[in-house]
Amino acid sequence: MNKKEILDKVKSLDGLTNDEKAYLVNLVNTKKKYGLVWEDKPEDVEEELRTKLPVLKEVKERAIINDTNTEKHPNHILIEGDNLHALTALTFTHEGKIDMIYIDPPYNTGNKDFKYNDTFVDKEDNYKHSKWLSFISKRLEISKRLLIDTGVIFISIDDNEVSQLKMLCDEIYGSSNFIAKMIWKQGKKSSGNLVGINHEYMLVYAKNRNEIDNPKLAWKQKKEGLDKIYSKYEKLKRKFKDDLKSIEKEMKSWFSSLPENDPSYGSKHYSLVDEKGLFFADNSCAPDKPETRCHKPLIHPITNKETAVPSLGWRWKEETLDKMVLENCIYYGENENTVPKVKKYLRNMETEMPSTVFYRDGRGASSELNSILGNKKFNNPKDRFEIARILNFRKNSIFLDFFAGSGTTLHATMSLNAEDNYNRKCILVTNNENNIAEEVTYERNKRIIQSYTNAKGQKVEGLTNNNLRYYKTDFVDRVPSLSNKRQLTKLATELLCIKENCYQEVTLQLLTAKWHRLFTNGKDKYVYIVYDDFYIEDAVELLKKFILKNKEAKIKVYVFSNGQYAYAEEFEEIAENITLSALPDAIYKAYQNVLPKENKDFIPEIEEESPIEFDKETEV
Repeated sequence: MNKKEILDKVKSLDGLTNDEKAYLVNLVNTKKKYGLVWEDKPEDVEEELRTKLPVLKEVKERAIINDTNTEKHPNHILIEGDNLHALTALTFTHEGKIDMIYIDPPYNTGNKDFKYNDTFVDKEDNYKHSKWLSFISKRLEISKRLLIDTGVIFISIDDNEVSQLKMLCDEIYGSSNFIAKMIWKQGKKSSGNLVGINHEYMLVYAKNRNEIDNPKLAWKQKKEGLDKIYSKYEKLKRKFKDDLKSIEKEMKSWFSSLPENDPSYGSKHYSLVDEKGLFFADNSCAPDKPETRCHKPLIHPITNKETAVPSLGWRWKEETLDKMVLENCIYYGENENTVPKVKKYLRNMETEMPSTVFYRDGRGASSELNSILGNKKFNNPKDRFEIARILNFRKNSIFLDFFAGSGTTLHATMSLNAEDNYNRKCILVTNNENNIAEEVTYERNKRIIQSYTNAKGQKVEGLTNNNLRYYKTDFVDRVPSLSNKRQLTKLATELLCIKENCYQEVTLQLLTAKWHRLFTNGKDKYVYIVYDDFYIEDAVELLKKFILKNKEAKIKVYVFSNGQYAYAEEFEEIAENITLSALPDAIYKAYQNVLPKENKDFIPEIEEESPIEFDKETEV
């Protein structure tokens, strides 16, 4: 079939508009390809972005601040609003900064779990899959932009959309960046006509697989069963208020009650100890292969006598044994007649590569959430311990969950930080349908930080080494008129604080005035915002004085400009101490690759700029 002849016939057809002819020409020219094809369905929240730009507005009364020094405690963020709007805003604050994403999107079961344009998508909807793909694809495309080069995304899903999601992720992330399809086995079986389903999936993709195929970035997790040990130990710590003897006694009793052949609780050839040297088991060292045994005597550190030797000799070569002695990994016992045992520290037990199949039945997650909130306010929360296994992939990292649900991801993040003293940060995004953001997501994590009384009437201490900030999505008209640019600059303050991780306002150190603001992280990092270019000269002079007093200060300066010029010449004298950026141009540039095309039907009126008045200024 000659394509040129067909195109000529299409162009010569009468009774068709030019748009109709163009549509037919496009169909003829479209090459067939292997991949996922669906009917794109317009989404209301995306249409909003044709005329509006999203910003974030802080709800200050919900902020939980335990330290204003933003370097000391991690600043976690909860955003209330549609996640498409929030993700767009995050392209300005966090593009290329997120280490890992975990999401649990609606599964599109047809059982009122997925809304599209405020209407539940049911099983009989002819466009059921197209609506879901339209919905999820826009969000996954932005998510890829947010990840660092070594970033990874985990997506929970079930049989309803797993095949479509796999092909979609192959297109967006690239099939070469596929890592695994993990199977989350659960105890409860769903009712099926022929087969009971008791598992879900988790798709894992890298932004760039080549960047993470590195032993230093290998994904390690606690050995199976160690989460139970941690849980038992933490409960006993709370029960006995850090009375080590009582904790040790209880832990030994608990260990002895476990089946010896249960691999979940470690080898019977070593003892487990916490950071303070507290022992959780009493099993002797076992001999290794005869050819590797060392017969070197060990000297008891108290009696200075040779310790007892196992009947078949020591387990390791001499150099290995010397290393174990230096690293304090040997328990000698009360006297030299006791055969030494091996110490294994809990903090060092993250040595197992995860399996594609793992088990957690979900009842514990529901029970934990109900214990925190006091009643059943959320169905089927994700299990905190399994999410923690995923998050443990990275240490001092930034995590994102833009289908936050009950807030399990943040809870898991804070719990991990409490265990190993790392500084992970978490960003949650959720809408407020049925007050979920306020009454579940926020309330759960507020209690985790501030302490709460559980369902049994027991007080659970808070994880106070955390800050939580609450934001709502807001909007500015997208048309780039001068008044809209000024409004966007004015409302960009929270975005800039998030982007630079500087939340403590210290404008009083410069000058009390509304035309500028200064924020710091408490450790010589600052962000300075000039809202009106009329005051550029004043801003330069104030910064000169400030830099003389704070010579180590690193200052990011955002200056309002009607274009792209950030007044580099005006700030030239202090150029070595600052980094300049024009507002709102920096926001427009961040958004330009993720926003839908503008609504060309809207034609703005020509406006004249009105003068801006500020309060009387007072130098401090």
